[in-house]
Amino acid sequence: MPPRTTPRGGGRRDPVDAANARRTLEDEERRGLAEIGSAADLTTLEAAETSLFGRKSAFQEVQRSLGSLGDDERREIGRRTNEVRDGLRRAIAARREALEADRERQLLDADRVDVTLPGRRPRPGSLHPLTIVEYEIVEIFTSMGYRVVEGPEVETEYYNFDALNIPPEHPARRVSDSIYLDVAGHADLLLRTETSAMQIRTMEKQRPPVYVIAPGRVYRNEDVTAKNMPVFHQVEGLAVDEGITFADLKGTLEAFYQALLGDRRVRFTPSFFPFVEPGLSAGALCFVCDGTGCPTCGFEGWFEMMGAGMVHPNVLRGVGYDPERYTGFAFGGGYDRLAMARFNIPDIRMLWEGDVRFLGRFEAAR
Repeated sequence: MPPRTTPRGGGRRDPVDAANARRTLEDEERRGLAEIGSAADLTTLEAAETSLFGRKSAFQEVQRSLGSLGDDERREIGRRTNEVRDGLRRAIAARREALEADRERQLLDADRVDVTLPGRRPRPGSLHPLTIVEYEIVEIFTSMGYRVVEGPEVETEYYNFDALNIPPEHPARRVSDSIYLDVAGHADLLLRTETSAMQIRTMEKQRPPVYVIAPGRVYRNEDVTAKNMPVFHQVEGLAVDEGITFADLKGTLEAFYQALLGDRRVRFTPSFFPFVEPGLSAGALCFVCDGTGCPTCGFEGWFEMMGAGMVHPNVLRGVGYDPERYTGFAFGGGYDRLAMARFNIPDIRMLWEGDVRFLGRFEAAR
C-alpha cells in the first residue's frame, strides 16, 4: 500500500521514509545508551534524558511521523519505537540507581571514622567560678565547725523581713526593691532578697549553740551594673552561743578573708542593718584601680563585699532565745562579688554571660 500523503488531523506533510525512521531509531538507541552509560552524575543523566526524549528530539520526531506511514510500516516502526524507548528508560533507571548508590557511598565515606587513627582526648570541662568560690566558702567555714543549711527561694514576708527586725516602712520592703509574687491568696510571698531567712528557720528548729552558713541564690529589683545584678548569690552565716562577742565576729571574718583572698587588704567600717546591733560593712581594696576609683568599685576605691554584726536582741527573742544568756553574730554577702575579688574579674556580668573563652580560664582553678 502506498504511504499516505495526508496525515491524520488534516494538513499536508511530506511522505516519511520508513527506512530513515529505522536508521534514526538505531542511531538514537546507540547514542542514548552511550550517553547514559557515561553519565558521571545525576545532573548529566537528566540532561541525557532530556536530549533523548525532549520535545525537539529525533526520537519524538519519529513518533510524530508515525501517522504518515502506511499501516504495515506504522506497526513495524511503532513497535520498534516502543522497544527503543523502553530499553532507554530501563537503562536510565538502572544508571540513576547506580549513581544514587554511589552518592550514598561517598557520603558514608566522608563520615567514616578511621579507627586506626589515635584518639582525640575531649577537652575537659571546668567548674564555673561561682561554683568554685561557693565550694571554697563552704570548705573554709565547715573547717571552722559550721554546717550548711538550705531553704526555699520563695519566702514569706515574715521570714524575709518581720522576723529579722525589718520594720514595715523599711525601703527594702517596697516593690521597687523586692520582687513580690502574684499568687492568689498569698500576698506575702516574694523571691527572697537574702538568705538571712535561714537564720530564723534554723533557730526555730534548734537550741543554741548554732553555727551555720546558708549559701544560695537571691533576687532584688536592681539595675544591672558592673557590680550589681537582679539575680545573684549570697552566703549568710550565723553563730549563736553563750559568750560570743564582737571580737569573735571580727576574728572569724579576718580568718575567712585571709583563707579566701590571701593578703588582700580588707577593712571593716561601722554600718547599720536592722537585724544586727552593732553592725559593720566589710570591703576589700579594689583590685582593679588599687583604691583610686573605677566603675567596678563605684569610684569609692573599696569593693564592698559583706554586711555583718551582732544579732539584734529582738531577733533572738522572736525565736525564743534569751538575749541575756545567748549572743551571736551574723554576716552575709554576695559571693558573686567574692568571686570577682578572688579571680580579679572587673565586671559581674562576665559571670553570667556564659562566654566559654572567659570560663576556660578556670579549668585549673581547682
